[in-house]
Amino acid sequence: MANDSDTSTGRSRAESRPPVVLQVLPSLVTGGVERGTVEIAQALVAAGWRAVVASAGGPLVHEIERAGGKHVTLPLASKNPLTVRKNAGRLAEAIERYTVDLVHARSRAPAWSAYWAARRTGRRFVTTFHNAYGAESSLKRRYNSVMAKGDRVIAISNFVGEHAASVYGVGHERLRIIPRGVDLVRFDPDRMTAERLVVLARQWQLPDGAPVIMLPGRLTRWKGHSILIDALAILGRSDVHCLFVGSGAERYKRELAAQAAERGVGATLRIVDECRDMPAAFMLADVVVSASTSPEGFGRVIVEAQAMARPVIATDHGGARETVEPGVTGWLVPPGNPEALAQALAAALALAPEERFALGRRAREHVRRNFDTALMAARTLDVYEELLFPAATALKAARAALA
Repeated sequence: MANDSDTSTGRSRAESRPPVVLQVLPSLVTGGVERGTVEIAQALVAAGWRAVVASAGGPLVHEIERAGGKHVTLPLASKNPLTVRKNAGRLAEAIERYTVDLVHARSRAPAWSAYWAARRTGRRFVTTFHNAYGAESSLKRRYNSVMAKGDRVIAISNFVGEHAASVYGVGHERLRIIPRGVDLVRFDPDRMTAERLVVLARQWQLPDGAPVIMLPGRLTRWKGHSILIDALAILGRSDVHCLFVGSGAERYKRELAAQAAERGVGATLRIVDECRDMPAAFMLADVVVSASTSPEGFGRVIVEAQAMARPVIATDHGGARETVEPGVTGWLVPPGNPEALAQALAAALALAPEERFALGRRAREHVRRNFDTALMAARTLDVYEELLFPAATALKAARAALA
């Protein structure tokens, strides 16, 4: 693969026409990785570049195409070693067909295919660490290591960046910290309509006037649903309504419902499926909770909730330490501690209207300064330019230093 000093071919190729970036991921279903891929594709097209995305497909394909990007359907969700090898050849063909200048891999299995394809075709290669990947065995560590092979390695938080550096040896010269972004137009409380709120409140059968506690996220054990159930029991308020918003296995749903009944809070809990209007969902909540027992790489829903001016409570580890300002935009509590979570819930629900308004205003401003999608996109395109146009990037940096 080309290194930083061997860029003449890539530079002349990219400078003679709009640069082309290929993003590679397993599929385009709903999720933070997928949403970020769409947002970068949109930013590329808006900047006059060309965006290509390769995945196994999914409901977000139409957003790539609507933005003016091209989608290539390949079996990239597969972890079968033979399929991964074959995908490398398929991606190499796509790189040549669409005159791709840079390949950006966002997940481990397809990253191996993308790495081999980029090396075969001499293209620049970028990866994004979306979490602190576990390395319980040498085989798993080897599997994860592809994410450290980028000419530039993006980490979505300082927490993840420290993991990439300490566990996988990514040096500061290659590592770039770019937090995820939130679309502040979509997640804007001033744009919310009463109709959207009424539709969702009726769909979820929310009682009028009941304080709403919401935990958005997939129904998996490490998201801490059982911790919140225990905290509700400690809180001891029969007037609250708790919503778990996210899809999951029916067996786990039944387990959570049984726990809530046993702890005496079954009447206050409702488990709903994925929501297609999360801005409205957040507006219905009096407090939004992330009770994850394992560290989140970033914690997108907590940032989205702050963008909607909602009080938030998150566990005090991982990326949440970078997205929540304790006592300013929300609360941080020790992981796996229902007593501390109950205390934070009580404090959030006790906020006077003027206190709630002030906290919400601070929370949205915090997101605007640090986690705007436009900021994320600009920083990502800067990384691409570092690799494709190193001389111009160095000149821009020198001028900025003199300004």
